[in-house]
Amino acid sequence: MSRSAIDRRRHYWLAVALLSASPSLAQLSRPGTAPAKGPDAPRPTPTPGATPSAVEGDPNGNAPIVPEAEFDAALPPLSSDINAPLEPMPNTGQAPAPLTPPASGAPIAPGDTLGPVSPDDPQMAQPLPPLASFDTTPLQTVVVANPEQPDVRYETKVAGLEPLDLDAQFKSLSALREGDGKAANTTQIAARAREDEALAVRLMKSLGYYDATALSLVEPVTGDTGRYRATVTATPGRLYTLSSVTVQAPPVVPEDLIRRNLPLKVGDPIEAARIQGAEANVALVLPQQGYPFVTIGERDILLEDQAPKPVGAYTLPVTPGPRSSFGRLTTTGDQVFGLDHLNVFPRFEQGQLYDRRMQDDLRDALVATGLFSGVAVEPQRTGRPGPDGTEEVDLLVRQTKGPPRTLAATGGYSTGQGVRVEGSWQHRNLFPDEGALIATVVAGTQEQGAGATFRRSNAGRRDRTFQIIANASRQRYDAFEAFTGTLSMRWSYDSTPIWQKPLTYAYGVELIGTNEQTYDFGAGRRRRATYGIAALPGQVVFDRSDSLLNPTTGYRLKLNVSPETSVRGAVRPYVRTMAEGTAYYPINPSLVIAGRVRVGSIQGIDRDDLAPSRRYYGGGGGSVRGYGFQRLGPFDPDGNPVGGRSVNEFALEARYRFGDYGIVPFIDAGNSYENKLPTFSALRYGAGIGGRFYTNFGPMRVDVATPLNPRPGDGKIALYISIGQAF
Repeated sequence: MSRSAIDRRRHYWLAVALLSASPSLAQLSRPGTAPAKGPDAPRPTPTPGATPSAVEGDPNGNAPIVPEAEFDAALPPLSSDINAPLEPMPNTGQAPAPLTPPASGAPIAPGDTLGPVSPDDPQMAQPLPPLASFDTTPLQTVVVANPEQPDVRYETKVAGLEPLDLDAQFKSLSALREGDGKAANTTQIAARAREDEALAVRLMKSLGYYDATALSLVEPVTGDTGRYRATVTATPGRLYTLSSVTVQAPPVVPEDLIRRNLPLKVGDPIEAARIQGAEANVALVLPQQGYPFVTIGERDILLEDQAPKPVGAYTLPVTPGPRSSFGRLTTTGDQVFGLDHLNVFPRFEQGQLYDRRMQDDLRDALVATGLFSGVAVEPQRTGRPGPDGTEEVDLLVRQTKGPPRTLAATGGYSTGQGVRVEGSWQHRNLFPDEGALIATVVAGTQEQGAGATFRRSNAGRRDRTFQIIANASRQRYDAFEAFTGTLSMRWSYDSTPIWQKPLTYAYGVELIGTNEQTYDFGAGRRRRATYGIAALPGQVVFDRSDSLLNPTTGYRLKLNVSPETSVRGAVRPYVRTMAEGTAYYPINPSLVIAGRVRVGSIQGIDRDDLAPSRRYYGGGGGSVRGYGFQRLGPFDPDGNPVGGRSVNEFALEARYRFGDYGIVPFIDAGNSYENKLPTFSALRYGAGIGGRFYTNFGPMRVDVATPLNPRPGDGKIALYISIGQAF
């Protein structure tokens, strides 16, 4: 107990003594008067400020108010134990004043007292307010900036991380550098420096330096008032390496499947990225080798700080689950396809060893139909025995139906061909399963048309397509003007971005009726003629490139053969052929050299008996750039191209890419000829430069070219805008 507490305690008992043991204050006589006689005589009152000694020795001869002996006798004894409890208050025998509650709803004022509350009080029956009505929002700390106080400037220095190649990573995460050299005060600089100490230690430990330390120092810059330097000094210490690598797992097939796919060995640094990558490789490879339910346990690394080199013993528990083979497909959810059509998509057979890549391929193929808003494929244990001691797992396909309709538009421009815009509407599942109806409209300066297509995708086999096409169009070019109606059927086995196949093919039948204007060399004038054409087109593509839309390596070979019959007064059968090869060679990741050769020939018919729209032409964005569309080859006396029975083309590009953009210088050559076989004489050359903007659906292309050996009437500049590479 403190001294002041003892004094307060003494004052308390003094007041009690005065009230209980001394005469009533009303019985004290006034100073300067004689005491009254009798029980009812008034008692004198003490003079304020009077002391007992003054009373006893009053010079006026007054009698003492309380004699000294009586006053001392009234005081209670004081204990020398300062920790002793306080004595109880003396009982005066008077009842306490009653507690009076305030009026209902009135605030409790200072000094008010509350009386006892009866259990029957109606306020006690009221329900408590709900917890949700309480405002639990924590108080916000408001920081008021002092606009008159300038920011403290500082510079950052890091030492010890550069030899570990951690300097760049540290800078990208540093709290000091995030502050951009400004702080409110030096305390804030010091706090950021302490954060960077912990960051430096964390980074060093991630490389295996588990004894790493870091210290920071904030000091003023000499000669630069108000500027500070924050220095973080890192000390990596010794490097810990693996002393053993242990895998705890039941037997698998083959025996070393887990260990050989865990690329860790004794002596490797205990580096976080290395160990996490090795464990991820196990989790990736085992589901590709028949273990769909593998789980990787919690690793254990026991560090031992022993001389001369610290080491760690690494242990990884792995639960591979049962070795499995593919079973059947099952499905649930809002079904888009039934099981019959779902079984068209897998590229595996029942009983084949489970491979997660085949499961992912199935899901990707379903997503590519565009008919799902969500689809998942999950392995399900069945307990059924499979071949080679495996367990069959069924694949559960969870389907969620998506919107089946699509609106699309494409557009482009090229010199000679003008502006061309195509819009389409399609319902991808109007005739289940995957029977689509597609309506198209073409509007352009030199071509207009409309068409309808019925398409059955994945028709009995994955990526096999059947189409029926009806189309009517008007084309007006320098070479010809034609009104054409087409009805065709086509079967094809196609590559897709999900599964780019080395060999694809297409075949079909076409019936064409066309009315065209052309130059009649016999009559010496232009005239119109109507042709009926029946064709059996076929195509084979051998593809060893790395991409359908933007190849950077490999090659492609394509052959088109179309036996046809032209009817205009007589039946004239012939064969149209076209062979094309493209190759792509990467010089480095940013530069690809691309080349193309194309040769075409028409056998069995004279040029003038061919419908102008079935002849070969050269020039344009997909041919020899720098020349107008279809303007390479023979001309009529009016200076208009008439086409030929053969064509050859050559192209070379240097595709340089930086980020999402690219620059492509190129040179093209070629011509078309009246003869049925092309020659290498009279080649026309064009050169130019293009720009590319790469998107997730292919590059946007803008090419500007000029003819190097132009003829009279050829333009000086040609412009081509489209989607996709030239080849």
